[in-house]
Amino acid sequence: MIMATTTSTQDSGLLDEILPDFEEDSGCVPKAVAVGSGEAMEMGEKGDADVLLVHSPDAEEQFMADGHGVNREPVMHNDFVVVGPPSDPAKVADADDAAQALKRIAQQEAGFASRGDDSGTHAKELELWEEAGIEPTGDWYLETGQGMGETLTIANQKQVYTLADRGTFLATSSLESEIAFEGSEDLLNRYHVIVVDGEGLNTDCAEKFSEWVISPAVQDRIAEFGTDEYGEPLFVPDAAN
Repeated sequence: MIMATTTSTQDSGLLDEILPDFEEDSGCVPKAVAVGSGEAMEMGEKGDADVLLVHSPDAEEQFMADGHGVNREPVMHNDFVVVGPPSDPAKVADADDAAQALKRIAQQEAGFASRGDDSGTHAKELELWEEAGIEPTGDWYLETGQGMGETLTIANQKQVYTLADRGTFLATSSLESEIAFEGSEDLLNRYHVIVVDGEGLNTDCAEKFSEWVISPAVQDRIAEFGTDEYGEPLFVPDAAN
């Protein structure tokens, strides 16, 4: 069973935590391909993935409307955070919302590392720039074309800001960067599981995974994941909501 998913589920360590148990419980052998949400859905459209675990709601709804998915179920959420140098040169900490935080970064040309990879995180970033009325260009704006962990490392090395999911930020060690802004409504980050519709796919295992990951036992594990190591869970289960 090929599961196309996001780099955040891989970088946070969640997949390593739960997939071996899915294999044991189901008899299915999962292979996770961690890419951006956009690329994951392209894999689904081409028939190169059996199931998706992604976090780009608008693109997911279009994927379903275009007939590429059998079903789509909520799995969990965390949130995005604006990460930056401890000195917070753009003074984003007291911004009213994330769009204003990014606007301050642009106005100060304080430096921003974008994933630039059509991921769910990249889609959220572009949405925030649009809300801020900013078209990010110039030497201060760097597109890494990399996943979340790599982009966090680059932002840390260059002492610039970036947008990250909280789980990957907490799971990425040895960063001097800190959370500069968090907590506004526009930073919610929801994940869904989608069984892909198509000929020749392993729909049986895909449906088993979809049912398994939203089961109460696995949702409880998601609720606890990260607590021992980071003092807080990296994800909040959503299947019961």
